[in-house]
Amino acid sequence: MSVAYETLLVEISGGICTVCLNRPQALNALNETMIRELDHLFDELAANDSVKAVIITGSGLKSFAAGADIAQMKDLSVEGGRKWAQLGQSVFRKIENLPKPVVAAVNGFALGGGCELAMACDIRIASSQAKFAQPEVTLGITPGYGGTQRLPRLVGKGRAKELLFTGMMIDAAEAYRIGLVNQVTAPEELLAAAAAMVEKIMKCSPFAVQMCKAAVNNGVDDELDTGIVYEAEVFGLCFSTADQKEGMAAFLEKRKANFTGR
Repeated sequence: MSVAYETLLVEISGGICTVCLNRPQALNALNETMIRELDHLFDELAANDSVKAVIITGSGLKSFAAGADIAQMKDLSVEGGRKWAQLGQSVFRKIENLPKPVVAAVNGFALGGGCELAMACDIRIASSQAKFAQPEVTLGITPGYGGTQRLPRLVGKGRAKELLFTGMMIDAAEAYRIGLVNQVTAPEELLAAAAAMVEKIMKCSPFAVQMCKAAVNNGVDDELDTGIVYEAEVFGLCFSTADQKEGMAAFLEKRKANFTGR
């Protein structure tokens, strides 16, 4: 990348950008610098056509991201707290709406803002040692980076309220059981599993994947009738692409499709 980041390690290989949250001395807690660097990075990734997919993970074995930086938050005013939440929300929304798949490889603690960051990704793969929680109520606050909104959408209102009201921590197996994560792997296999997932996605039409993501993100919270109208629009739009012609021709000719993203 064109920028050297203070709190992120960024590597691009084979069309995959691996983003490593890198504040191991603070268990990769999300401070303002990291949030702003993620903001800048995802603007770059959106504009970089060589990047087809993104993996987000944490530095070290202990933590994906152990929440937001409490030291930076403890003396905030009401307005300061609101602006802090809005900053994180806008960056996580940018990650959520990136027109490329984003996979979280959760290698340890995903607490508070760390869990919220994982939930902003499209797919979550967890190490068997991962732990998840929204413990904000134990600090006298609520989640501020989308946790009260994304968690119930992923696991249902009842289960989300239990986790939000108690601040309880759950392990990777329980996170998988309730639908918070898609897959659990051995710690040493985590990044390989995340890479395998994005490579499987990258074999498909990039445009069609982008349209699927947009349809889900735009339609999941609307009435069904509204969502299927949007679906019909993106379905029709696919027929303007070379990928649609190639994909259907390859199917009929019983060969592997060669998608170009056009």
